[in-house]
Amino acid sequence: MGEDKKQPLFRDLNADDPDPETTEIESLCMNCGENGLTRLLLTKIPFYKEIILMSFECEKCGFRNNEIQPGGEIQEKGIRIVVHVRSPSDLNRQVVKSDYTSVKIPELDFEIPSQSQKGEITTVEGVLDRVIAGLEQDQPVRRNEDPFSATQIDAFLEKLRKLKDLSTPFTLVLEDISGNSFVQNPCAPLKDPGAETTLFVRNKEQNLAVGIISSDEASEKSESLGVLKPMKQGDFTLEDLEGEVVHFSTNCPDCRAPCQTNMKAVKIPHFKEVLLMATTCDVCGHRTNEVKSGGGIEPKGLRIEVKIRGREDFSRDVLKSETCSLSIPELELEVGPFALGGRFTTIEGLLVAVKEQMAQQGLMFHDSTDEDSRIRLSAFLDKLNEVLSGEKCVTLVLDDPAGNSYVQNLTDQERDPNLSITAYERTFEHNEELGLNDMKTEGYEET
Repeated sequence: MGEDKKQPLFRDLNADDPDPETTEIESLCMNCGENGLTRLLLTKIPFYKEIILMSFECEKCGFRNNEIQPGGEIQEKGIRIVVHVRSPSDLNRQVVKSDYTSVKIPELDFEIPSQSQKGEITTVEGVLDRVIAGLEQDQPVRRNEDPFSATQIDAFLEKLRKLKDLSTPFTLVLEDISGNSFVQNPCAPLKDPGAETTLFVRNKEQNLAVGIISSDEASEKSESLGVLKPMKQGDFTLEDLEGEVVHFSTNCPDCRAPCQTNMKAVKIPHFKEVLLMATTCDVCGHRTNEVKSGGGIEPKGLRIEVKIRGREDFSRDVLKSETCSLSIPELELEVGPFALGGRFTTIEGLLVAVKEQMAQQGLMFHDSTDEDSRIRLSAFLDKLNEVLSGEKCVTLVLDDPAGNSYVQNLTDQERDPNLSITAYERTFEHNEELGLNDMKTEGYEET
């Protein structure tokens, strides 16, 4: 008898799956007080997130209840998306909204608080429709009991309908402290002219809302339980860590099955120390390679421009930190921070990663993408192939507000004609993304 094949923790929904791995738990019926049965199924919505399906049934009274709970991970940072709605294509933008997303329309001084609605996949117009339907639901009762309030709500509903008709442009602001929201770019793979996306570091109250605690609180809790032994300064130095591969248990970022991550500290010549992290899942085969900075945040941000003029430039070593955005002006391409994660590769490897991600995004919305978008994506990939084949010369721009990115200098002299590095002062928005606005800034300023 062969060994049972391991399955992912969160599996795709499949009607032909012979063993969906449901979990049955005896639980209290809230209707009659007897014991009923709750069934749990861990699955995932393709290209969105993991969910937990819960079904309760009581044989005594026949009471039933079905729920869906999010099962995906909370992102490292929150996300704020500002959409300027000016045309019908903006109303048709696809929107992925988590439970922790607040929705604001500044022009109407209107806000839907976080966790007041369930997460959904919809459109910008769908967001407005849900607001209108929610306000209209109790209007007949209000007209009888509170005519004044009903009249005010009717006036507000008329303003919302005018927004749907695009009588005037408006702004839709989505702020998600879990970082799991998304708004489609109708101009992809080009820069989105009608939306701005920024990341921010959650405060203590927001961490509490999403059910996580800070690293300091986690350490204190672990120490109080005797899980971790406090490490004194000097007990374990960077020199001790270099050359050693550290293993620790984690979960696969794709299927959430238990797996192992390997980490090693590496010194990049003429730059700084970095942490290389590699994860391989034996269940689904997913592989990830990440690079984390080992030297903290630099006093200034860095803007690095590399002119790609030949095969020699493709071989340059590149460290792109997770806070670094990437752009190619000749292709009108902009890739925001965290999109590709932290990578230690070459110029060619970085461009190949961009190409693969763009192709994957094209598959993500394959069924709902209009023909113009498909043609635009295909044309962009053709241009990127020309760059990779050396037929087209472009400039690669890396912008890292944390100053933790690096590109190899190919000359023995200090100045490389195809490489330009500029240091700059961070803006308030940069500091918010890096979590520095709530910290003392004495250590981050230069005189």
